[in-house]
Amino acid sequence: MTRPYTMVVFGDGWRGRFLCRVARAVPDMLDVSAVVGRHGDRLDAIARDYGVRVTTDASVVDALRPDFAVVAVSWPATPGLAAELAERGHHVYCETPPAPDLDGLRGLWDRLAPRAGLVQVGEQYHRMPGHAARLAVVRSGAIGAPNSVEIASTHLYHAAALIRGYLGIGLAPATVNARSFTAPMLDPLRFDGWEERPRPRPLTTHIATIDFGDGRYGLYDFVENQWWNPLLARRVTVRGSLGEIVDDAVTRWKDGAPVPSRIMYRRLGRDMNLEGNETATASFDGEIVWRNPCPGSRLSEDDLAVADHLTAMGRYARGEGPAVYPLAAGIHDHAIGLAVERSARTGRDEHVTDEAWMEQ
Repeated sequence: MTRPYTMVVFGDGWRGRFLCRVARAVPDMLDVSAVVGRHGDRLDAIARDYGVRVTTDASVVDALRPDFAVVAVSWPATPGLAAELAERGHHVYCETPPAPDLDGLRGLWDRLAPRAGLVQVGEQYHRMPGHAARLAVVRSGAIGAPNSVEIASTHLYHAAALIRGYLGIGLAPATVNARSFTAPMLDPLRFDGWEERPRPRPLTTHIATIDFGDGRYGLYDFVENQWWNPLLARRVTVRGSLGEIVDDAVTRWKDGAPVPSRIMYRRLGRDMNLEGNETATASFDGEIVWRNPCPGSRLSEDDLAVADHLTAMGRYARGEGPAVYPLAAGIHDHAIGLAVERSARTGRDEHVTDEAWMEQ
């Protein structure tokens, strides 16, 4: 890469600030040319904290011609802005989900189908070290053909993306059956910080099966605020024809016997390691299956995934690399997530099938 990949960020909320922070950590890879927003106080704070150009004038993207534009605005505003930017010839990185509801997803696809290649979706979970390492092990054939995935980690469209990724399933029809359960649980940490005096409160758990046919399915298990709650574990199980992965433990049939192994992480900054404070590599059976794409950045694992995803978007926009996460895939993930919510409300099976984007 001869120069950083450039982007104009639309949105002055927490997502816009998040992207500025990630880009500042990897200035040789990413550069925020400008942030476009509507709130003067927020824009002033972004300019002060990150030293980037800010404006309320959306036409700045046409003048600057960045490698791509990032749409990080509210859900209702996202599809219209993404479509408008693509129709003006810009590559667009659209935050998840690309539209808030099923009608919005259908309308966005109808409008953008001829230009869908310009729009990619910010689904970074596949690039987090743990998921990337497990995906590499699955794709190596170590556990045979994958047939089921349990995700108790993240919600709706993110979970659908991971399930489809681990199963190696494209835009396949899905039948969703979901239920919800509410029980008291302690919830001491949320997006806005720690509770001063936490007490158990009613939290809702959604559990769903997502049937893709031919014996392939996902099991979705998510507790309200599970992203932040430090009392709730994250679990990932991938079963295949020759074994399974449970989090970082791998058991498979090899040389006529069950063989246990683990995915191992080299994390810097522990004990007397003075190389920094980040995850460096993940390995399986002595082979590196994931390597930090931003060494020296000291980014958290989720931040690393976002930086890697944005950099891949820059390569794609310049014609240097493959598609990142196509619009149809992001739409399909959210359609499955919406089916989970509908099924939990109605108690009936919900189907995702015969949609126009599935013809890709």
